[in-house]
Amino acid sequence: MSDTYIPQVNGVTTVVHRIVRVLRAAGHEVAVVAPRYPRGSDDGGGGGGRDDELRVFSLPFPPYPSIRLSFPLDRHVARFLDRFAPHLVHAATEGPIGVAARRYALRRGLPFVTSYHTDFPQYARHYRLGVLTPLVWRWLVRFHGTARMIHTPGTAVRDELVRRGLSNTIVWGRGVDATHFTPAKRDSAWRRWLGGGDDTVIVLHVGRLAAEKNLRVLAEAWTRAHRFLGPRATFVIAGDGPETQYMAAHVPFARQLGFVDRDSLAALYASSDLCVLPSRTETCGLVALEAMASGLPVIAADAGGLRESVLSDVNGVLVRADDARGFSQAIIALVGDATRRHALGVGARQTAERRDVKSEDEELLRQYGALVGVVADPRPTPEIPALQTEGALTRC
Repeated sequence: MSDTYIPQVNGVTTVVHRIVRVLRAAGHEVAVVAPRYPRGSDDGGGGGGRDDELRVFSLPFPPYPSIRLSFPLDRHVARFLDRFAPHLVHAATEGPIGVAARRYALRRGLPFVTSYHTDFPQYARHYRLGVLTPLVWRWLVRFHGTARMIHTPGTAVRDELVRRGLSNTIVWGRGVDATHFTPAKRDSAWRRWLGGGDDTVIVLHVGRLAAEKNLRVLAEAWTRAHRFLGPRATFVIAGDGPETQYMAAHVPFARQLGFVDRDSLAALYASSDLCVLPSRTETCGLVALEAMASGLPVIAADAGGLRESVLSDVNGVLVRADDARGFSQAIIALVGDATRRHALGVGARQTAERRDVKSEDEELLRQYGALVGVVADPRPTPEIPALQTEGALTRC
C-alpha cells in the first residue's frame, strides 16, 4: 500500500512496483492500494483496472500537482483487503494510505512491514520548517514502531532509525536493474537529437525538479561550467516538478526533456557522458545507481545516501552539497579528460553490477517468508526463486 504509485515516477514507485513484480514472478498474489491518477496520465495505469488493485480518490497537492493527496475510506479499504485476505501488509509510505495499511494490519493481527524512503526531517529543515522536526520524528517513530520489519535503502538512515528506537530497521531497496540500465543502450541517434556530436560531452541531470533537490546549486554550477566550456558540452535535464520554470529561466541553455519513460530513460543515460546530482536529501539515490549502471561517472553531493554509492576517484566525484563552484570545477575537469571520464564510467558500472537487484529480490522473498512462517526453497534457480506455496506467503 502506497501513497504514490505508477504512473507517477519516482524512487518510491520504482521500488514498490519492483516488489509487486518480484512477488508475482515468484507465483504469489499481490493486492495494491494506491492513489487514483487522472485518466490519460500514462498508458492506462492511472486508474487501476485490475481486480487486485484499489485506486483511492486523490487530489493534486497544490504546490506540486503531480503528487496526489489520497483520501482512503477505512471501510472501503477493509472491504477490498478482506476479500483479498492478505497474509502480510506492507506500507511503503507514511501518508493517508500508509496509515490505512497500518490500521488494517493492526486490527487484523497481520505482520506489518513499512518502508522509510523519504527523509522528512531533512525536508522540514530544507523548507525552513526545522521547528517541526521533533514533531516529524515523533510521528515517524510512532508510525514505524509497530512494524515487524522496516525497509530503508541507506545505511546512515538505518543507523539513525535504530538510534531512535526502531531496531527492526534493515537496509533494503537500493538495488538497480543493471540489465535494463546498461551502456549497451548508447545510441548515436539519441546523441544527435540531444545536440551532442562525437566530441561533445553530454552532461545530464535526472530527477524531480523540486527545491529539496538543491537545484539552485545545480543551476549556478551549470551556468559556470557552460560559460567556461561553451559548445564542448551539452546540458540536459530529465524530469519535471514545481521548479521546472525556475530551471528554464536560470539555465536557458539546457535541454529540458520533462518526463521521460523508463525505456527511453535507459537510452538517455547510456547516450550521455556524466551525471550531476547535487541533492542533499537522498536516502539512497536510485538515480545515481541507474546512471552508474549505464556507465556514467556521477558528480554528487557528499551528503545523505549519495555518499554511500558514489566514491570519489572510483566511480565519480563527491562535492560539498552547497559548493556550486566545486560542482562546476568537477564538471569542467571531467569534460576535459576523456580518459578519466572513461575510467570512472567503468568503475561506475562495476559498482552497479555489485548492487544488482537479483540478490535483493531473493532476500525480499526470504524476509516475507520468515514473517509469515514459510521456509524458502534453498535450491538455486536461474529465475527469481519462488517460496513454497504451502503456507501463508501466497497473498501480500
